[in-house]
Amino acid sequence: MYKCMVKNQLYQFQSIRDILAKSSEEKSGDKMAGIAAASNLERMAAKVVLSEITLKEIYENPVVPYENDEVTRIIYDDINQFIYKEISNWSVGELREYILSHKTKTSDLLRISKGLTSEMISGVAKLMSSIDLVMASQKIRPTAHCNTTIGEQGRLAFRCQPNHPSDNPEGILASMKEGLSYGSGDAVIGVNPNNDSVESVSRILHMTHDFMQKWEIPTQNCVLAHITTQIKALKKGAPIALIFQSLAGTQVANDDFGVSKAILDEAYEMMAKYGTSTGPNQLYFETGQGSEVSLDAHHGVDMQTLEARTYGYARHWKPFMVNNVSGFIGPETIYDGKQVIRADLEDLFMGKLHGLPMGIAPTYTNHMQADQNDQEIAGMLTALAGANFYMGVPGGDDVMLSYQDTSYHDDASLREMLGLRPLREFETWLERMGIMENGRLTERAGDLSIFK
Repeated sequence: MYKCMVKNQLYQFQSIRDILAKSSEEKSGDKMAGIAAASNLERMAAKVVLSEITLKEIYENPVVPYENDEVTRIIYDDINQFIYKEISNWSVGELREYILSHKTKTSDLLRISKGLTSEMISGVAKLMSSIDLVMASQKIRPTAHCNTTIGEQGRLAFRCQPNHPSDNPEGILASMKEGLSYGSGDAVIGVNPNNDSVESVSRILHMTHDFMQKWEIPTQNCVLAHITTQIKALKKGAPIALIFQSLAGTQVANDDFGVSKAILDEAYEMMAKYGTSTGPNQLYFETGQGSEVSLDAHHGVDMQTLEARTYGYARHWKPFMVNNVSGFIGPETIYDGKQVIRADLEDLFMGKLHGLPMGIAPTYTNHMQADQNDQEIAGMLTALAGANFYMGVPGGDDVMLSYQDTSYHDDASLREMLGLRPLREFETWLERMGIMENGRLTERAGDLSIFK
C-alpha cells in the first residue's frame, strides 16, 4: 500500500499500476475504464508517490505479468541489464532531473534508454509539464535509414498520404503528385487501401514504385494494408520498400489486430530478403493512446502507459518510422483538444526515449471537442519538440478514413517557421525538380504539370 497526505487528506494506492493510472493527466479513456484519479488532488498525491518510487520497484512490478503477455516479455527480454543495474536505485523523480539536466547529452539519453522499461518511461513522462516534455524531446535524436535517413538534426520529413475512397489510380496519382510538389513524401509515400485484397494492394504498390522509379524519387513506398496481406504481396513479387502494421500495448489487443511476434519476425526477415529499399530499417508502425481501452484489452492499465509499452514492443524490430495517432479513435478515449495536445507531447517524448524515429499525427475526428486550432497548436509544439515526421493529407481532410490531419500546406509551413529542411536525399531531388531552392519552396510548388 502506497500513501500520501495532501491538504489533510490521506490518499492510498494499491499498486504501481494504480499509481501510474492515478498520476496520469486527465483522459476520457481512463475515466471510461474506471481507473482515473477522482480529483486533481488525488492526481497530485499519486504524482508525489510516483516521484519517490525507485526504478527497481517499477521493474519488479510490470503492469501486465511477464508470463501472461508477449508485449511484456519483449520489453523485458530486450532490456540491457548492465545499464538497468546502474540506474535501478534512482527514483522516478531523479530520472526526470537527469533527463532535463543541461549536462545530459543526447548520447547519454539514448544509452540509458536501453536500461529503461516502458513503465519507467511512462512514469517519468507523468511528472513532466508541457515545457519539460518539449525540452526533453528536443534532446533525443534517434535516426534510421530505409532509402532516406530520418531523424537528422535540422530535418523534418512527411508521409505523402494520397488516399482515395475507391482506390482509384488516377485519384491516388493526382494526390501523390500534389504532395510531392509541396515537398511532402520524403518519409514515405503511403496509401491506406480501401480494398485489402492482395491483388489491389499489389496494384497500388506497383503503381507507386513505378512512379518513384520514373521520376527517380529517393523515398519509400508503402500500402497500409494488414501486414499479412503485405507479406503475401511481397511473396508474389510486389515492390515494397517499407512494410506497415498497427500495434498496441497488450497481447490481447495485438491479438485483435491480428499481429504477433511471429508475424512481425516473418515480415522483418522477408523485407531483409525481398524488400526494395537499402535498409536496414524497413518497418513502419502506427500507434495511439486508446486502442486497448476501445478493445477492452487494457488490464486496468492507463492509456499513456499502454502507449509506452507499444513503443517498447515496437523497438524490438528497429523500425524506420513510428507514427502516433492518439486522436484517431474519438472522444471516448481522447475527448478534446487539450487532451490531444497533451497526448501528442507525451507520446513524442516516450517514443523518442525508447530510441524510436518518432512522428506525430495531431489528429482529431469530427465528433471530438477539438478543431483545427487545437491540431495546429499540437503540430507546432511537437515540431518544436523535434518530431521526425508528420502526415501530408490533401486539404488536411482524409477522404477515405474520414478524420482530420496535417495538410501538405501545414507541412510546408512547419518547415518554414522552424527553419527545417526535407530529408537530405529528398531535398536534392526537390532542387533538381525546381520545387525547392535554398530550403524554401519555389513558385513551382503545387504545380502538378511538373510530372507531365
